[in-house]
Amino acid sequence: MCAAIMRRMKSIVATLMLIGTVLLAACAGASGTPPAPGASVGGNQDTHGCLSSAGYSWCARTNRCERPWELAQKEGFAAEGFSTYCGAGARQ
Repeated sequence: MCAAIMRRMKSIVATLMLIGTVLLAACAGASGTPPAPGASVGGNQDTHGCLSSAGYSWCARTNRCERPWELAQKEGFAAEGFSTYCGAGARQ
């Protein structure tokens, strides 16, 4: 009986080691290719240099990149009115 338990434990340990090896190999391959020189990670800027992934849009009225909800709170208008407030070129 003791020998059977030892065999079962060895089998479990071997299985866990195999799973660990597979997971480590997957993590090692996940690093991918580094970005090309000059390319910025998350650098999805519009023509004005506003980072849309961070929620920024160009506002012609303030002449800067703004987050619509922050500007709306600061200036006291509904966030949906960003395009009207900022005028031409404003995107939400």
